[in-house]
Amino acid sequence: MDWIEVTIKTTSQGIDMISQILYDVGVKGVIIEDPSDIEAFASEPGDWDYVDEGLLSDLTEDVLVRGYLEKDDALHDRLQYIRQTVRDIIKDVSSMDIGPGEVELVAVSENDWASSWKSYFKPRKVGKKIVIKPTWEEYAGKNEEVIIEIDPGMAFGTGTHETTILCMEMLEKYIKEQDIVLDIGCGTGILSILGILLGANRALAVDIDKNAVDIAKENAKINYVEDKLEVVHGDLFGSVEGQFDIIVSNIIADVIIEISQDIDKFMKNSGLFIASGIILDRLKDVKQALDKSGLNIIECITLGEWAVVVSRYE
Repeated sequence: MDWIEVTIKTTSQGIDMISQILYDVGVKGVIIEDPSDIEAFASEPGDWDYVDEGLLSDLTEDVLVRGYLEKDDALHDRLQYIRQTVRDIIKDVSSMDIGPGEVELVAVSENDWASSWKSYFKPRKVGKKIVIKPTWEEYAGKNEEVIIEIDPGMAFGTGTHETTILCMEMLEKYIKEQDIVLDIGCGTGILSILGILLGANRALAVDIDKNAVDIAKENAKINYVEDKLEVVHGDLFGSVEGQFDIIVSNIIADVIIEISQDIDKFMKNSGLFIASGIILDRLKDVKQALDKSGLNIIECITLGEWAVVVSRYE
């Protein structure tokens, strides 16, 4: 079967909305190519030992969001929906720079569709000792490195986006042995799995997408932590019981603000909330919401267009 690769030019701020358009029409996978990710990565000393430098030659000024559609009878209607919805967003969301919104189409074969996205995912060093390794890549670990193997299942983040990197660095900094971790909006499960690899006693991961739940469970097995990680299908705190030492959520600013309203019910005294997915333009709103909920902000770090905020419940 042939496929159509749909590429939409946007900005870092427009990634979530543009990606959602593609998911709405049933894409089988999304690739996000953000030059700011590579630029931020390049500024981190030593990391180039872990990246394919060939990716640098393909960088553009625009953020590219790619998705794949089956070449079937419904293709024309889906493409029309994509083009019209992108135009509507650019027109209606005047407060946010969505970028040009240009849509490009390329026909690809079955084999190309199944493997092309993997070329964007190479072993990467994060923080002081974490290495993210795709399951299909070879990597010889060094002393004291914590290697997390991830298969994103062609539909979720690979762990190399700035927001995920920020969360991982904060987990490395703050997690303690015997901590209990809650991961809201877990995707591949990369953050909850990492928490266990860094010493947490156990973790609960929650996602509203059933496919994410399945992928997170598989990644737990790949990293031999399935006995310590429970992955459940649910919406935010709807399926959560108990209290946690660390709650981590890498979603978007609006959801972080919503979570903050009830988070005290699920945090132990002196528990930490690590929140990312926050575009810099919304950072002030998130800080205000955390303060209103009685959380004390202890650290805020930015990378590229994004921020992570660490707060404590006391």
